[in-house]
Amino acid sequence: MFQGTHTALITPFRNGEIDTDAFRALIDRQVAAGVDGIVPCGTTGESPTLGRKEHLRVIELAVEYAAGRIKVIAGTGANATDEAIALTTQAAAMGVDGTLQVCPYYNKPSQEGLYQHYKAIAECSDLPVMLYSIPGRSVIAIEVDTIKRLAADCPTIIANKEAGGDPERITQIREALPDDFQLLSGDDPLTIEFMKRGAVGLVSVATNLIPDVMTSLVRAMSEGRVADAEAIQEKYEPLFQTLMSLDTNPVPIKSAVALQGHCSNELRLPLVNLSEKNEAILKKTLADFDLI
Repeated sequence: MFQGTHTALITPFRNGEIDTDAFRALIDRQVAAGVDGIVPCGTTGESPTLGRKEHLRVIELAVEYAAGRIKVIAGTGANATDEAIALTTQAAAMGVDGTLQVCPYYNKPSQEGLYQHYKAIAECSDLPVMLYSIPGRSVIAIEVDTIKRLAADCPTIIANKEAGGDPERITQIREALPDDFQLLSGDDPLTIEFMKRGAVGLVSVATNLIPDVMTSLVRAMSEGRVADAEAIQEKYEPLFQTLMSLDTNPVPIKSAVALQGHCSNELRLPLVNLSEKNEAILKKTLADFDLI
């Protein structure tokens, strides 16, 4: 279901509104590059600053523009279970292929709370569910035992996006869960290490900018061509590090796509644009890779 390369889409804005033309073109570029799926309304899509109607509209547009050519995995998680259920139910009615469920943030539930949260979401629709553990933003991680329990009790919970920066977690989950439970990297620079340990794909930020490169890397790993994947990784490592280090995601990636002329560099507060110094660094890096 979730094997391969999936793009955590930016949400283009113009004058405070969703830029539908830029969004359509972004999705078309993903399709042309061979990406397996798109993930609207994740962290990279600025989901915390989308109103409920906007959130659902972005998902609706993603389904419309993808037009069955690639999978649409809707970000419908929330730190309130009722909100996540409402978003998931409505996204299911729109025809998405799956749902990404971020670990509830700020309210810091116990592992039992996480279990009950995800169980309730899994029971609200028939959509395949990808859990999303990202302790850097949620403060807590979904512990391995909790993932194991959820996978055993909820047939639609079939994957986990791991964005904690620790390859050892992939090993631990792989050893604890059935072979058909899918693991995906949530960190572009760690994709090779994660796939060596049993991950089957990637939910990528960089694919907004270089979809062909990232699909080639993941495909090489899937086909056992590790040396080819490592050559791609080595070449693009400076770009990965620049996108990760200049500011919080999605500020650098949206800035990069804007510098290519594909969208405006419009963010929603409290996110703000790169400083002049960091934008200059980004421009140089993009120029070094012939991306602008």
